[in-house]
Formats: sequence, C-alpha cells, structure tokens
Amino acid sequence: MSNVISQSMSHTTNGLLFAGWNQDQGCFACGMENGFRIYNCDPLKEKERQDFEDGGLGYVEMLFRCNYLALVGGGPRPKYPENKVIIWDDLKKEKVTELEFDGPVRSVKLKRDRIIVILDRVIRIFNFTRIPQELHQIQTAPNPRGLCALSPTTTNSVLAYPGVEVGHVNLVDLSDMMEKPMVDISAHEAALSCIALNLQGTQLATASEKGTLIRVYDTQTHERLLELRRGAANASIYCINFNQDSTLLCVSSDHGTIHVFSEDPTRNRTSSLSKARGILPKYFSSNWSFTKFQIPAGIHCICAFGNDKKSVIAICADGSYYKYSFDNKGESHIDTCCKFLQMTDE
Repeated sequence: MSNVISQSMSHTTNGLLFAGWNQDQGCFACGMENGFRIYNCDPLKEKERQDFEDGGLGYVEMLFRCNYLALVGGGPRPKYPENKVIIWDDLKKEKVTELEFDGPVRSVKLKRDRIIVILDRVIRIFNFTRIPQELHQIQTAPNPRGLCALSPTTTNSVLAYPGVEVGHVNLVDLSDMMEKPMVDISAHEAALSCIALNLQGTQLATASEKGTLIRVYDTQTHERLLELRRGAANASIYCINFNQDSTLLCVSSDHGTIHVFSEDPTRNRTSSLSKARGILPKYFSSNWSFTKFQIPAGIHCICAFGNDKKSVIAICADGSYYKYSFDNKGESHIDTCCKFLQMTDE
C-alpha cells in the first residue's frame, strides 16, 4: 500500500499492524492487534484509543478529524473479516454500517460524500450515507498494494489509480464520471509502487517499482511538470507527500532515507556535468533532492511535512516518531525522537 505502513511490512512485535495519514497529514491512525489509536502529528499527541479484546485492525482510514473511520480487520486475529469495510462512529463508539466484498480489501479512501474501496482488480465507489449505495466500478491492473489517491477538497474530486496497462495512471473526476472521460497517463515503464495527489488535487506524483525516479504531473493538463531522481540504485518507495502549498515533496524508501525535493528545480542538486545535457546520459542532468534524512536502522517509515514548513515527520514501523528540521541550504538535524506507541492521552 502506498503512503502507509501495512502489516506485511512492519515485521515488528509491538502490535502495530498499520499506520497511515489523514487527508491533510495533520493526524495519523494506527491499526493495532487489539484496536486502533489516533495521534496528532505536530506536536505529537495521542488523541484517541479504542481497544478491542477480540481482534486487530489491518487498515484504519480517517476522514480529516471527524468521528467517522473506515476499519478493516487484520493481524493474527482480525477483529473483522478482511473482505469487509466497517464504518465506525467514534463518537458513539459503534459500527454504523458495513460493506462486504468477494475478496480482501486492499485499502479504503474516504471523502465527505464518497467511500472508495480498493480490491485486487477493481475499485468500487459508494455514496457516504448510512446505507451506502454503489455508484461505480472501475477495473484496474492487479493492485495488491491497494494503490489509490483521492483529492480531499470539495472543489476537486479527482481520483488516481493504476491503469490496466503497466506503469499507467488513470484519472477520473468523481463529480462527473458519466460526462468527463477517464484520462490515461503513461507514467513509467515498470509497475507502479506509489502514487500521491497534493491537497488541492492539481498535481500527481508517481513512482515505479524501480524507485529511482519520481514524476509529477498536472492533473488538469496531464503534462509532466517534473522528473526528480531519488537515486541510482533501485528502491521500494514507501511514501510520497506534498507540503501544503505544493512547493516541496518528501519521499521515503527501503534505503532508510527520506528525500526532500523542491518544485523549483534551481533549489535541487544537479550533477556538475549537467551542462552537458544532450551529450551525456540523462542521469547527469537529473534533479536530485536538496536535503535528505537517514532513518536509524533503516526501518520502514512514512513521511509528511510538519507545521512549520521546514520540517518533516517520519512515522516508523518500530513505533518511532522523528521530526527533522532543515534550512534553505539543505542542512538538517533531528528535532524530536520518541516512541509514540508508549504515549498516553494524558
């Protein structure tokens, strides 16, 4: 799954099965072997804890900071079948409704008026009511990661997902799927590993299973805006996120690093041989990150920008929380390091 820590990746004994951001990265939710937890991101604070005696959760999707959550069972003793989505009202501490499917649920996305359920080869779209009605089905390439990105704003209803062709991303407008045609973007030659939309839904970032390049597209014109190089060696991209005003991106991978890129190419690093563009291979004219952070022990993490615009938050599978700060020159340091699973709401 993109932009989340999933139970297949955590490999830890701390009970953590899942971690993922809410729509504006101001909070993150954790699925545990015995329930779920909700944290404020910056500053870090546990906001909610729900314990279940009878099982765990492999996916928890927030809807900004409201009381509704989408839950999917997971772990050695799933609380719910893994082919069901439970809509949970955390104010009333009860299940509101459930949706059942033929196969396992890979991920869920919520919008104030939509429930998006991602299965292995199909995306199913429902209205968000007490008795959800199915509105659309979309066929996709095999999608075991549950890749899907949804614009959370009320003014833009773009949905991005893997196309049927390898390496392609499809875009649809949920507000008018009958009239507005689907858009197909040939993003990569290899299969996709991560996709992300900015908060406004105007830019799409993609990475393939090679993990060397991040490409950014305009969702309206469908033109490629940027090509950013994470590195030369292949990597699994865990997470891509834009900052609030879409001037920066952060990217985490299995190399134990978080890279920060600017959408202003003059801020990013380039090779000293970049002036030989057109003579030397394309590699030498690449845009490289202007700063990066090393995660201790290279543990799997997801990343997002902090409140102060020059910081990045990392949430790690071992229960670690890191806040890194950087300056305009790309120099950085760790501001905060703690274990969020050991916190309480006091």
